[in-house]
Amino acid sequence: MKEKFLLVVLFASLLAGSAYAAGSQPAVAFTFVCTTSQFQGSGPCPRGGRPGPLIQGSDGNFYGTAQVSSEGNSQPNGGTVFSLTPAGVFKLLHKFTAAPNNYANGNNPGLLIEGPDGNLYGTTLFGGVNNNGVLYRVGKNGLGFQVIHQFCSKANCTDGASGALVVGTDGNLYGSSFTGGTGNCGQYYQGCGTIFRVTPSSGAYEVVFNFDPSTTGEFPLGITPTSDGTFYGTAFGPSGVTLFHYTPATGAFKAVALNFPAPNGLPSAPATRLTLGPNGNFYGLYHEYGTCCEGLFEVALDGTRLQLFPEINSLRAGSAEGFLLASDHNFWLADYNGGNGAGAIMALSPSQGTVLQTLAPFGSESPALGAYPGGLIQAKDGTLWGADTMGGNAPSGHFADGTIFKLNLGLPPR
Repeated sequence: MKEKFLLVVLFASLLAGSAYAAGSQPAVAFTFVCTTSQFQGSGPCPRGGRPGPLIQGSDGNFYGTAQVSSEGNSQPNGGTVFSLTPAGVFKLLHKFTAAPNNYANGNNPGLLIEGPDGNLYGTTLFGGVNNNGVLYRVGKNGLGFQVIHQFCSKANCTDGASGALVVGTDGNLYGSSFTGGTGNCGQYYQGCGTIFRVTPSSGAYEVVFNFDPSTTGEFPLGITPTSDGTFYGTAFGPSGVTLFHYTPATGAFKAVALNFPAPNGLPSAPATRLTLGPNGNFYGLYHEYGTCCEGLFEVALDGTRLQLFPEINSLRAGSAEGFLLASDHNFWLADYNGGNGAGAIMALSPSQGTVLQTLAPFGSESPALGAYPGGLIQAKDGTLWGADTMGGNAPSGHFADGTIFKLNLGLPPR
């Protein structure tokens, strides 16, 4: 009976892989084009370059950021915020510039979210008063840009560092920073991480929780909201990896040890933010120190039933982006260095931790598409959208610096 069950599972997996293999290839929706100056691959990028992951707004359009405004310098600078319709119509919403005070309003933007007020919110990696990044908002029409908070503007970075944002059920925005805050993690770090809150109506910023290595852990890997209005995440505690649970309404915080194994004496730890799976458990990718690759792990919300699936030999450590649960109840991600080294899109089975499908048309396989996918989302109609951070086609006298692509595999609408 057990053998029959395993055969059924294997047959279902093969059918799923065959269905995906019959799907279409990624199509270019938009290419970021720069003007060649003195050297090939060097020059200004009026609409930005090196695009990052998108979001789909409540109006059905896509919104995102491009990391730079020019290429050729040893330190990439600038960046843009943009919108893109499903038909590929691009609009520049905001450009980060050096004027007037050396990127005081932000430099190198990262992920965006849409707030409950309909505005876009995001953070930058650099820029600001101490070059530690800013938190900003801007309208979906490009109007009303405003810096809400300058990270690490207080002594010893007690006001927190830059981090990705999420929307809470209470109408506020929350985020976590890997460092910053009041915790003491040694001379090489300013703080051990924070959870912070932004009130959209006023723009007020507040650190609501400080991590401490002796009690609550340190260096959180992001926060994941759940339907009850609370947040979960992983951090590194006194005896290893912890799963933490934070309740914004009361400020209550609880952490439990996850007991990630250490085969051959080498530690293993989460490599991505937690994602809710089809069975209500948390999933993520883990990496074992000293090995090449990453694998899928699963854990219940109370920290029990931790399971690490075997590492995936084709998923290089540190190269996964856009880990998401799609409408087919499988996990999808963009593998920055997958395929032939120029990137791949992968589907993973939540029940087996195995690869269901790999698509690797990037780089020399399709020069117009570009290379090195840096993010993946699923749109409301079921299509997958992503960003390639390099390459693409450009007219004479210009060079391409990344693309936005879409992929229709016949997945159900969200």
